[in-house]
Parts: sequence; C-alpha cells; structure tokens
Amino acid sequence: MEILILRLQAPLMSFGAPIVDNYGKIQAYPALSMMTGLLGNALGFDHSDFTKLQGLQERLRYASRQDKAGQFIQDFQTVDISKPHMRAYKEGYEVKSRAWTTRGKLENRTRDDNKGENGPLLRYRDYRADAIHTIALTLQPKDESPTLDDLAMALKQPERPLFIGRKTCLPSSPLLADSIQAENLTEALRQTPLAQKADQRERYPAWWPVDRNQDQPKAEIKKPVTDQRDWANQIHVGERWIARGEIEIETQEVSS
Repeated sequence: MEILILRLQAPLMSFGAPIVDNYGKIQAYPALSMMTGLLGNALGFDHSDFTKLQGLQERLRYASRQDKAGQFIQDFQTVDISKPHMRAYKEGYEVKSRAWTTRGKLENRTRDDNKGENGPLLRYRDYRADAIHTIALTLQPKDESPTLDDLAMALKQPERPLFIGRKTCLPSSPLLADSIQAENLTEALRQTPLAQKADQRERYPAWWPVDRNQDQPKAEIKKPVTDQRDWANQIHVGERWIARGEIEIETQEVSS
C-alpha cells in the first residue's frame, strides 16, 4: 500500500468536535471532515465543489499517532459586532464588510443569535498547544483523481494557506513528511520515526479505521463516530467505526 506521512505540528491545533451552544470542543484525533477540508484546501477546492469534496472524503483512509500530547487550553472570545467599525457598510449599491476570509473575499457579518442588536457575542474555543500528530493516509481506490501524487504535490505547494482545524492554527513546519510503502496504515505508523519533540513513551496513542479484512493492533476502544460531512448541505452525517489503542514504534530514530 502506498501511504503518505503527514506531520501535524503547530503552536495551536484544533481537532474539532460537535459545537454545543457557544462552546467549541475538541477531540483527541483529527476528524474525517477536517482531513478532507485540509486536503481539499491544498488542492484548491472551495465549498461549492461539493462533488469533489464528497468524493475525496469517501476515498480517504487514515490513521493518527499522537507523538506529543501538548497542553489543553481554552480561549474565551468576545466581540461586539454592533459597533459601527465592526459592521457591514454600503458603498453605493454594494454591501461590504471588514471581515476577510482565507478565500481573499470580504464576508458579511450580522447577528443571528436572536439576542438583539446590542451586547457582545461570547464563546469558548478549545485548543491543544504544542502538540504533534503523525498521520498515515491513503486513497481507495487509488487510481481515481486526485491521486496520492496529486495530494503530495498539493501539500508541497498548496493553492491556499493551510490550517489545522481553525484558521488561527497555522502549521509550524511542512505537512508532508514522507511517502512510504506499508501493509496497512497502522504498520506505516509503526515504521515512521517519531518527531524530534515527541513525548518519551514506550507506546504511543493512536486512532485508526476499523477494517475486519486486515490485521490490526489490539484496540482498547472501538466506537462509532459521526465525523463525515455532507458537503452539499454543510452538515455532519453518517457513521464509521474507529479504534483507539497504542502503537510501539519499530525504529528509535527521530525525524525532523
């Protein structure tokens, strides 16, 4: 199996979980929708490319190894968009806003929380600081477009700036670390050296898709998750099974 090795490393990372009211929680591993969005962004897809994003998500297979747990932090955010300098304005017949996006376009901001025009918006957002995850990923079937070679090239020269979860989570090093051959995703994680700043452990936490047709490490937990996205309707749907266990690294070498 041909496999790409990604290194997710950043001052802040956010593996998003379902948002409850104004509380943006995170989980321990990157969701399928997040990985699809990350790779789609590198390829130059936008949110209107429903078919391309859906096809990429359906083909994507990956496993994640936690090289460094980092530190959990919570950010309290507040903004009062009722202030004149924060609100959309008209220039002739055109409505403009001061909110820029990664797509290079202005975004209109309005209040839609039914709390009236006055008062700040309050919310909490969780992050992992100084964490490192190693990802082994492949595509099935492998011969469709985009190919793994297309993904590798896009990660080397992405069409737009990349971020790990939220827009503030910029990677501190190139995401593509290697391309290897392995029997399966967890075997690829065993073969891949640890990051330089990895935690010192005998075995490392890992998450991988449950596949009854392949030999896989013993899992501590197997559970269904809803982390796929209906890209046309912008909602999370479906169910897939993932396993959580620990992996012992074959090599003691440390990669950059």
